[in-house]
Amino acid sequence: MQLLINSTIAFSEYCIIAISFLIVFQVNKFINFSFAIVFTSGAYFTFLFSQLFGLPLYTSIPLAILCTCLLGCLIELIIYKHLRKRKSSLLILLLASLGIYIVLQNVISMFFGDDTKSIRTWQVVEGINVFGARITPVQIIIIGTSILLVLLTGLYLRHSKTGRAMRAVSNDPDLANISGINSNKVILTSFAIGSALVGIAGILVSLDVDMTPTMGMNALMMGVVAMIVGGVGSIWGIVLGSLLLALAQNLGVWYISSQWQDAIAFAILLIFLLFKPEGFFGKKLKKAAV
Repeated sequence: MQLLINSTIAFSEYCIIAISFLIVFQVNKFINFSFAIVFTSGAYFTFLFSQLFGLPLYTSIPLAILCTCLLGCLIELIIYKHLRKRKSSLLILLLASLGIYIVLQNVISMFFGDDTKSIRTWQVVEGINVFGARITPVQIIIIGTSILLVLLTGLYLRHSKTGRAMRAVSNDPDLANISGINSNKVILTSFAIGSALVGIAGILVSLDVDMTPTMGMNALMMGVVAMIVGGVGSIWGIVLGSLLLALAQNLGVWYISSQWQDAIAFAILLIFLLFKPEGFFGKKLKKAAV
């Protein structure tokens, strides 16, 4: 039961991160490492407002989400938009995102230090007993928030005008522009939504296990693995990929050791890349000849 609960918590975290990353990846087509620092910034903005400015958590968390949303939009407007105007390759965009991550991570380290910080103001108590296993109220909130965000995001992307515009830009940006869709506006919207979601994920993780300036990269890589395993472009595939990843890692901890968690995740990624590169619900690409 404890293994099941731990897997559910990890699954909930991976789901939010993977879906936030998917929203931006679909319209940009490159691995955006800067999202790792947006994840981290959600936790540190909350720490800034609650611990340094003395605001209550119910005020600090919405302000932190707004700040992560603005940070993601600023990164897009100041850097990525100009790189796209110059017709930069996907490799250049990837390297730029890695540079953004390194610079902003060091900025966080400079202002807040490299030690572990906490935004928890309550006393640590024994978790709730569920059939012999333990789960804390914060972990219940993480699971509930993840389920709600996955459902709302899936419905929004499928049925809203913005969601349809994102799919159009993802399929063919030039054709979308000809059809009257402002691709730059759609990309900025995807950054706003994705940054808010990944910021929420960072806050939830920090409420459970505290925070460090380097916490974002590992979380991002788990999200990327879940997205690829589930199938790029499929929200419900991501749900299944996150579940597989969480179960495999926690089973590995039970049978082997916690130090093998990352190795297990990337072993799963390699297996899927070799035998089913489109993931669970992804579609195979077909070449077209003219």
